[in-house]
Amino acid sequence: MSAKHPVIAVTGSSGAGTSTAKVALEHIFRREHVTPAIVEGDCFHRYDRYEFREKAKEYAAQGKRLSHFSDEANLFDKIAELFKSYGETGKGLARTYVHDEEEAEKYGVEPGRFTEWREVGEGSDLLFYEGLHGAVEEARPYVDLGIGIVPVVNLEWIQKIHRDTAMRGYSTEAVVDNILQRMHDYVHFITPQFTYTDINFQRVPLVDTSNPFIARDVPTPDESLMVIRVRQPEKWGIDFPWLLSMLKDSFMSRRNTIVVPAAKMVLAMEMILTPIIHDMLERKKKAS
Repeated sequence: MSAKHPVIAVTGSSGAGTSTAKVALEHIFRREHVTPAIVEGDCFHRYDRYEFREKAKEYAAQGKRLSHFSDEANLFDKIAELFKSYGETGKGLARTYVHDEEEAEKYGVEPGRFTEWREVGEGSDLLFYEGLHGAVEEARPYVDLGIGIVPVVNLEWIQKIHRDTAMRGYSTEAVVDNILQRMHDYVHFITPQFTYTDINFQRVPLVDTSNPFIARDVPTPDESLMVIRVRQPEKWGIDFPWLLSMLKDSFMSRRNTIVVPAAKMVLAMEMILTPIIHDMLERKKKAS
């Protein structure tokens, strides 16, 4: 961990909603005049899109399955190296996974491929990682603030099915098969991270999601609650009474857990995270 070069990692599964946390943090960065070095976790996949397909076929021929959740398909050591290097020097190595034609034009690499490794972080105030594996065992010793985005699993599946069919053109059957292929690795590589993240944001639907594979709509924020659990409230100086007074209809379910209407998710994130990031910057100034 580093006072001079802090590392923030937002971790969540595919379809979990980490982009919402990214929006909240971007708001904070603008208000606090923070220049982040932003790294997307998919740059640490071991294989590009085409290599992965070939490897998956090799695994299938051996009666095994390969998923983007596993250690076999990712470079956990590279995530740790980046976090460690950034904490020590304010710089480290990362690359970009090119998703589509728009990004291909920007980076000069065809969709589905990686750019070359490059140094990131020069002139930044902190490192902001968003991806699947920000709190894996290899990386978490170097994380100053770990944030988990963890909707209940049925809701996560509904969100993934709707996203992948509407935005990525997959059939429902293909998405469900992908969920099933990843299940072992989800249990062994994704969920264990949330024991160690400092703050977890878990969206819980208030409508029937008993069969997520036939759900026609994603439950709206007005049909959900947000369960926010802080692992060590005293470490972060979380003022729960103040949050209760500011977030209408919120309540405490445990001494370190506040429940708020999901429609207030971004607001709650900003209220909780702004003082933490402000304190990080103050410690950074003192350490510089």
